[in-house]
Amino acid sequence: MEKKQVKVGLMGLGTVGTGVVRIVDAHQEDLFNQTGLSIEIHKILVQDKEKARSIVIDQEKITTNADDLIEDPDIDVIVEVIGGIHPTKDYLLKALAKGKNVVTANKDLMALHGAELLHKAQEKKCDVFYEASVAGGIPILRALVEGFSSDRITKMMGIVNGTTNYIMTKMSKEGAEYREVLAEAQALGYAESDPTADVEGFDAARKMAILSTLGFRVPMNLEDVQVRGISKVNKEDIAYGKKLGYEVKLLGIARRDNDEIEVSVQPTMVHKSHPLASVNGVFNAVYVHGEAVGETMFYGPGAGEMPTATAVVSDLISVVKNMKLGVNGRGTVAPYKEKKLKTDDKKFSKYFIRLIVADKRGVLAQITNLLAEKDVSLDQVIQQPYQDSGQSEIVMVTHTSSKYNVASVLKTLEGMDVISEIKSYYQVEGTDKEAGAVHNE
Repeated sequence: MEKKQVKVGLMGLGTVGTGVVRIVDAHQEDLFNQTGLSIEIHKILVQDKEKARSIVIDQEKITTNADDLIEDPDIDVIVEVIGGIHPTKDYLLKALAKGKNVVTANKDLMALHGAELLHKAQEKKCDVFYEASVAGGIPILRALVEGFSSDRITKMMGIVNGTTNYIMTKMSKEGAEYREVLAEAQALGYAESDPTADVEGFDAARKMAILSTLGFRVPMNLEDVQVRGISKVNKEDIAYGKKLGYEVKLLGIARRDNDEIEVSVQPTMVHKSHPLASVNGVFNAVYVHGEAVGETMFYGPGAGEMPTATAVVSDLISVVKNMKLGVNGRGTVAPYKEKKLKTDDKKFSKYFIRLIVADKRGVLAQITNLLAEKDVSLDQVIQQPYQDSGQSEIVMVTHTSSKYNVASVLKTLEGMDVISEIKSYYQVEGTDKEAGAVHNE
């Protein structure tokens, strides 16, 4: 007898889980017309059955035992929005072993154990979809898998953490200090009471591990992502960046050259001509460059109940369509290419460097001589007095140089008597059509 209804086991009834229930209940007619099957939230896993909720739920559907979902032969799809690694990973592996398709919003799990889950899904001919794990309501993962399936992606850059983008935007627009804006973001609920995962770049790093795994078809791990957060960014760096034509953003960057890959998350000077420079507030955006298509960018809300729940339900619809066609698991592509990571001498970029130096003749000449020795050339320079200290401040933007050479320059500068302090340095991204100017103030 032909199946007429798909039953879903929902793991988690927090913000996103509640949104999933709202969408499925409210859009039954649309869901049926899109899939040819009705969709029912059959059972829901929660921690506390007695907790007050913003929606009315049939209490018979609620359980605190994951096996009530995993072992139920009537449940076809597990939708996981509880987060965390343990015991969530075990739940999903058991569900796949039972032949159940999986939809998850769990970026931590997919960044650390995505390859294992995808291989198990291939083995059991099941779908594993996880669009909501990166950039909330932006359909970037589906685009990488389907839209770029005939192209070869060479670069991805993303603003994939709304909290840090809110902080960077406020610092840029209001000239405020980092700690002041962080406190405001916490008061508004944009930042957690412990903001470490966001502001130190770990949340963005997990998302970049997922994006690079999908985009480059290699098993990228979280430890393969070089991470630097925004907690040391100050308003002076942002002001100098603006003067030179840049905005500071916490950027995830993934590049592939000759099958060698680099992935990082770091505060970056993005040239104002680049579309990522104008992505403000809590919005997310992912820029993708393909050999055939060229430049594309995906933009939208990166978090929140309904944007994230919409991405989850979109994945659920894809699973149900595959069930109707009998093709579950055929589109699940586990990483299949060998991972080759670039060494620092093969990572190239422009760099912003800000120094406090002795205010005397010949210092800039010493610095430029050092740069020449290390095969690093200058594109832009600002030199001016530093406060009332009797010292000078030098801000430089280099031409494209290797990370290895720039690191060697910074190490040598630290040991020079005429250098009081290396205030900051940042990678520079985006087309700079106004480069080449030298300023003395």
